[in-house]
Amino acid sequence: MPHPHHAGFTSWRLWILGFAHLMLFALIYLLAFMLRFEFAIPPNNVDMLLNSLVWVLPTKLLIFYLGGHYHGWWRYVTFSDLRALLRASVLSLLALAFIDHFAIDAYQIPRSILILDMLVTVMIIGSLRASWRLANEQYRAMFGGADRQATFVVGTDDSTALLAHQINSHSESQYQIRGFLETNGAPTSGRRLGQIPVMGRVADVVGLSAKHGVEQILVVSGTLPGDGLRKLMKTCENAGLELKIVPRVEDLFRGDNNVPIRDIEIADLLHREPVQLDCAAIAHMLAGRTVMVTGAGGSIGSEICRQVLKFKPARLMLVGRGENRIFEIQRQLADQHVDTDVRPFIADVGDEPRMRTLFEQFRPDVIFHAAAHKHVPLMEQNVGEAIKNNVFGTKCLADLADEFEAKSFVMVSTDKAVHPTSVMGASKHLAENYVHSMSLESKTRFVVTRFGNVLGSAGSVVPIFQDQIRRGGPITVTHPDMTRFFMTIPEASQLVLQAGSMGRGGEIFVLEMGEAVKIVDLAEDLIALSGPPEGSIDIVFTSTRPGEKLYEKLYFEHEEMMETSHPKLQIAYHRSISRAEVESAILSLRPLCDGPEHLIRQKVHDLIPEFLSRDSRTGTPARPLLTPPPAGETA
Repeated sequence: MPHPHHAGFTSWRLWILGFAHLMLFALIYLLAFMLRFEFAIPPNNVDMLLNSLVWVLPTKLLIFYLGGHYHGWWRYVTFSDLRALLRASVLSLLALAFIDHFAIDAYQIPRSILILDMLVTVMIIGSLRASWRLANEQYRAMFGGADRQATFVVGTDDSTALLAHQINSHSESQYQIRGFLETNGAPTSGRRLGQIPVMGRVADVVGLSAKHGVEQILVVSGTLPGDGLRKLMKTCENAGLELKIVPRVEDLFRGDNNVPIRDIEIADLLHREPVQLDCAAIAHMLAGRTVMVTGAGGSIGSEICRQVLKFKPARLMLVGRGENRIFEIQRQLADQHVDTDVRPFIADVGDEPRMRTLFEQFRPDVIFHAAAHKHVPLMEQNVGEAIKNNVFGTKCLADLADEFEAKSFVMVSTDKAVHPTSVMGASKHLAENYVHSMSLESKTRFVVTRFGNVLGSAGSVVPIFQDQIRRGGPITVTHPDMTRFFMTIPEASQLVLQAGSMGRGGEIFVLEMGEAVKIVDLAEDLIALSGPPEGSIDIVFTSTRPGEKLYEKLYFEHEEMMETSHPKLQIAYHRSISRAEVESAILSLRPLCDGPEHLIRQKVHDLIPEFLSRDSRTGTPARPLLTPPPAGETA
């Protein structure tokens, strides 16, 4: 219900605008007569003018009222308002001509006067409205508010130009855009985007900033690739320029008129082209269906839930072991006010009776299996639990999906499953094999998605580095040459959905991860972004931890890589292994899961010839993961 004061103000404003339009229409109608008779109206036409005012003005007032012209704010006028003005003016012309021809016998208004009335109406009212917006945006913004900081914007595309003019026109903006910087090639001499000139190239940012007194540089998110943004950040840092990120135009459609400008984040420096989804295919897979997400409280699982909810499934099952995380993701999804029936379930995917109950009661159509133990060093010390959760949990879920004839099963895997040197990687490799074998004989479409590190996920390198920086350092990096592939959480989750919609069964979808990033470079970037004095945070190199590799790979040499219709997804075709063969192999691990860990390691090595612990410095096989430890030594 509107506030009573607001309602009263709106009512008075409507009457005031109606009266103002009445006066304008009278003036415009008089001006039309004067133009028609060259400012010397004959006496008989003066009588016509006066007599016709009594029905001309009410007719135009009514048509403009019905068109909503007394309800909007002139300071927000746009081209859509110009279309509405033209439409109302043409309708007024037609209505006046109709009344004049069929209802008035005493006189006939010259058609030229009615046409002039329409044209002058558009010109005068359109000019008044545009002038009001011009005064509000340009002059109020120029002379009102706090002092503005002279700023350059990187990029010369249409969306960047639109954002720059929006920043300049906003009365509370602290930035005054002086010019654009071209990202590639030399700028066209004298080129302007609207009223803002293109000053030069990004490479010349230091000299141009000094020349024009600029201390702020704005970059629209996605304008520069990660390496380009990193280079610009270092250039600005050395020159004492402040660099900020502006969201893209499509990220601003949130109902407000502010332009949220923020500091650079680590994801900007690792930027790749945004994921373009085939929404129709994903909607066909998810809309109106029952979807189960395991590991729903984790970083990837929770984001998959958010992405799934956009496609309006009938029911979304949140399955996880941690009650706090499941409670939190359920609360977040409830805030989205969707019609989907969101159900939380505290359950272990390896608990067959519990999972069977869920399948019998809800019969999920699509399963996204993201539940896993993922921390490499931790799993080296808990080998049996890694096998139980990652291998037998996946087997339990896949068997139930097959038994209850789910339509799709999508397993989230990792690049650590390729040439595994860790227990975690080996367990995911075995899980991949089992899911792949299921696809050979099941009606359910079983597919695997494989990708590298997820930027910002719980326990990953970025949050750890950020915590070390907050504590004053040092940042610990295991090896100066260690590299990893990185992907943002939304990017990975979206591509999991895309792979699920594309899969026909048996594919291993490998997500395109871009260039591998040196961990030490990542650490240096985070230090720079956090803003401590130069040299105040040390980087200390420690030895590689058990199971870690220097370099990750996304596929085996024997896997045949094929392109797909999506530029960020490839398919790795694995050698076919029968379900019976894989099942027999992994079941041989079950009796060992609660026994001595060196026996589990040895059995895993027997099952996976590629499973080798490697010395991180030389790349040669090392003993600790393959043989039992000497007496008194922990494996």
